[in-house]
Amino acid sequence: MSDHSAEDISKHVRVYMMVFASLAVLTVVTVAVSYIELPTAYAIAVALVVASVKGSLVGLYFMHLISERNTIYWLLLLTVVFFVVLMYMPATWYTTGVTVKPVWDHIPVSESHGGGHGHDDHHGDEAGGAHH
Repeated sequence: MSDHSAEDISKHVRVYMMVFASLAVLTVVTVAVSYIELPTAYAIAVALVVASVKGSLVGLYFMHLISERNTIYWLLLLTVVFFVVLMYMPATWYTTGVTVKPVWDHIPVSESHGGGHGHDDHHGDEAGGAHH
């Protein structure tokens, strides 16, 4: 026979359906928040919180991390700490006066490409195509 009873399977299906419903609601929240006129910093913060909750639900239930050992949790905690530190660092640049020079303003553009983004602008000349 089977190692799982019908009641156990029903319990697991119920949990998965609740997680699915939560993910669907959070997706609706994400779309709804995108229509609200929030300042950029708040919009990014809300998006990161919603994405973190959704990612946590997927990881914990669908990837079965909720039943893993403590080592997995410590690694996840370490990852969260590094994430928070890396997100906090640019926020401190504004208050401490650190300036970051834009890289793209100092890259010379070759005149031979003429802004064609890698496409040959004269490909229609040989075939008698119209010149634009």
